[in-house]
Order: sequence, then C-alpha cells, then structure tokens
Amino acid sequence: MANPNSIQSVAAGRGGASVLAAIAFGGLVAGTIDIGSACVINALSPAVILHAIASGLLGAASFRDGLPAALAGLGLQWLMSLLIAAIFVAAATRLAWMRRSWIAAGAAYGLVIYLVMNFGVVPLSAAPFHPHFRPAKVIENLLAMLLFGLIVSASARAFLSAGPAGR
Repeated sequence: MANPNSIQSVAAGRGGASVLAAIAFGGLVAGTIDIGSACVINALSPAVILHAIASGLLGAASFRDGLPAALAGLGLQWLMSLLIAAIFVAAATRLAWMRRSWIAAGAAYGLVIYLVMNFGVVPLSAAPFHPHFRPAKVIENLLAMLLFGLIVSASARAFLSAGPAGR
C-alpha cells in the first residue's frame, strides 16, 4: 500500500498538474527574476552573473568558457530554482497555513533560502569567491531572496487548490 503522505500521493490528491505548474511557474519566474536582481545588486551583466553561477560547479574556468558556461549557469540557476520551489510546494501541499498566510510563509522561506545559499551552498561550491557580508549587500541580497520566496509562495497559493491533503 502506498504511503498516503508521500509526495506522489499528495500530488495525485491535489491534481499533479497543479503541483507541477506551481513548481514550474514559481521556480522559473523566481529564478529568472533572481538573475535580474543579481545584475542590479552587483552592477554586472547577465552573462557575468550566469558565469558566476556556473563557477559554483566549474570553478574559475567558467569565466573563460564563454557561451557554454553561461548557458550552464542558466541551467543551474533554473534547476536550483525548481528544486527550491519544489521543496516549498511539497510543504504547502501538506500545510494549508502556508497557502493561507502566503506572505509570511514566503518571507520566512526567503530568509531560509538566503541562509542556506550564503552559509551552505556558496561556501561549499567551487566558486572562486565567497559572499561578502557588508551591511548594504546583506540587505540587498536578503531582499532579493525575500522576493524569491514570495514569488514561489504566491505561485503555490495560486496553483494549489484547497483539498483534503492541505487540511
């Protein structure tokens, strides 16, 4: 017998298409806007931001590898964004309060994203740089992650219908 709390069971009970739409829309929109936010915050072009993302996997060589590395950065950004959105959507399918209080849930999730990325993912990556924790940069990057969390949360709220799995 299938576990009634598995993500497959929850997705089937909510309409798998709605779950996938929430993940895809929230992840891709938030991930794309995040690239733009990084451009504004760091006063850099999208190509440089994408090379920086790729450097997490490829190291400093990503800055010398041209278009293929930039495309790898875009793919990695979207992959991470979809994973981040999937985690939120999985939780929101089980916890109705996350859909009802989507602003609070999204803001809290944005804070978690900021902490995980800056104190876990980036320091453990192959990127040839590490986050700088100057007050202005912390505030700018935290606001960008709050926006990311709010986009994912709004997407989950919009695509997930109320049902037995959310109660």
